[in-house]
Amino acid sequence: MKPLLRVEDLSVRFGGIMALNKVNFEVTEGSITGLIGPNGAGKTTVFNCLTGFYRSQGGAVWLKTPEGEVNLSTLLGAKFRLEDLGQPAKLLEKTYYGFFGGTHLVTRAGVARTFQNIRLFREMSVLENLLVAQHLLVNRNILSGVLQLPSYRRAEEAAVDRAYQWLKTVKLESYANHLAGSLSYGNQRRLEIARAMCTSPRLICLDEPAAGLNPKETRELADLIRLLREEHRATVLVIEHDMSLVMSISDHVVVLNYGQVIAADRPKAIQEHPKVLAAYLGTETTA
Repeated sequence: MKPLLRVEDLSVRFGGIMALNKVNFEVTEGSITGLIGPNGAGKTTVFNCLTGFYRSQGGAVWLKTPEGEVNLSTLLGAKFRLEDLGQPAKLLEKTYYGFFGGTHLVTRAGVARTFQNIRLFREMSVLENLLVAQHLLVNRNILSGVLQLPSYRRAEEAAVDRAYQWLKTVKLESYANHLAGSLSYGNQRRLEIARAMCTSPRLICLDEPAAGLNPKETRELADLIRLLREEHRATVLVIEHDMSLVMSISDHVVVLNYGQVIAADRPKAIQEHPKVLAAYLGTETTA
């Protein structure tokens, strides 16, 4: 059985700095996978490549969809290479996605994310934040909207229902009409997760969701992440520096250091892995 996500030889260079050097890992469907590593290891760069904010210079990111595997890198509009001239099919594909590709296609394929620094529409209400996230799912035909056709009204009602469902899931239903910027920090984190889930993703990528949370909020976050997997069938990939959180919720952990994968295993094995201990603690190892 193929994994939901396959990252193959993913490479990113910023000038003379190799941020990612042939990164390889897989995410099993229905799992919670932790992506950890010291500061500057390349974790957020991986997320930015998965979700279309960066274009990689090498490798591929494959996502399993009902229609088959999709290379997310291609959806962004890969750069033309000289060898493409001898491959008409690849040339046509790159030409098409060069004009019509973008991050919206990555979202449509089934990948959503949250950010290390919260990026809500602070001057919009909590409910409006969730409605905006569903723009790919609603009826966007101008004529239908002007005439208020039944199909348009049904789509709008479904979007509101979906938004309230997620507000209830993250326990923010009573804040529906509050400005997003007025929420407490912990509630803003939960709202951002709800907004991502409103896109009905196959894979949700959480970038340091516990950053700035107190112990009680962190425990509630752990319960919410498990809920996403167990009741909503979401596959979760999470970056987090809180090791107790990562080890308690993850089925599998991938460790990055200096842009390379140094270990990938179950949490208990990762905690005892000599290369991981060396990366975090600076201990010498010959492994």
